[in-house]
This record gives sequence, structure tokens and C-alpha cells, in this order.
Amino acid sequence: MKNLLFALCIVLAAGCGPVHHSDGFHGNLDLIKAENDVIAAATRLFVCTDNRDWTCVQDVFAPEVLFDMTSLGAPQAEKKTPRQIADAWDQGLKPLAAVHHQAGNFQATIRGNEADLFCYGIAYHYLPNPTDRNTRTFVGSYNFRLLKGENGWKIDRFKFNLKFIDGNKDLEGTAMK
Repeated sequence: MKNLLFALCIVLAAGCGPVHHSDGFHGNLDLIKAENDVIAAATRLFVCTDNRDWTCVQDVFAPEVLFDMTSLGAPQAEKKTPRQIADAWDQGLKPLAAVHHQAGNFQATIRGNEADLFCYGIAYHYLPNPTDRNTRTFVGSYNFRLLKGENGWKIDRFKFNLKFIDGNKDLEGTAMK
């Protein structure tokens, strides 16, 4: 019995034998890490936006971003700098008392130093006002492309796909009344 226990300890200490050290095992770990890092970059974008940390928002983006908000009525997709995006969001969200993003159903596809990421997203905007219709909710999905460089994964394509808006569509306007 003592010998069996000793042999079991040796096998466990060795990482369950040669299968552990095959390229497939470490390749899968590298892929899982890359997927996790890509999802973390998008999550960071949402959290930084909610915190109105515009330096952090800029840091998540590549130096040039193909930015597409056409589903919300914006002009056609165009290339923007991280600063242009952060400044526009700062101006657009400034009147609101709170902003909250939730994202999920992440699907990442990694191809070397390039990744595509899809996720669902919900954004809540909150602004108390005399109508008591204090919220507006955007529901949709996002398509991101990220590139991996020496500073990690950076978003270089951003597309929001609106499904619907609920709540007070004139939130800022009703607060002025």
C-alpha cells in the first residue's frame, strides 16, 4: 500500500505524465490565456467608461480605431483616435448622473496576434428628472477586433449593433424641464 501511495504521488508531481507536456496541452493554455486577455480588454473598456476614466478608455484602444456606431444613427464608420472617442463619450455622458454597462456571451476567435470578439451589451443611462422617467437602456451587441502588441491587446475595430432602446429616449431633455 505504501508503494502504491508513493507511485501515485510521483505521477501527480510529474503533472500526470507525458500528456501534460505535449504541445496540445500548452497550446490550449496559450489559447485560453489569449481569449481571457481579449475579453478582459473589452471588459476594461466598459468599466473605464462607467467610471468616466477617459485615460483608461484611451489605453484600451489601438492608435487608430475603425469606429462604427451607425446603428445609433451616427455617420458611416470612420477611423478615429482613442482621444477622439474618449472626448466624444465624455461630452455625451457628462450630463448623466450614472452610466452602467453589462456585457456577456463573449465569443473570442484568436488568430495569432489578431482577435475577433463578439459580445452582448446593455448600457443603462441614469439621470433623475421631474418626469420620474430617469433611465434609458440600450440593448445590443458589439463586434471588436483586437491586435496584440508589446502593450497587450488593443481594440482597433469597434462596432455597436443596436437591438433596441427602452425607457426615456429624451433623458437629457426631460431633465431640463
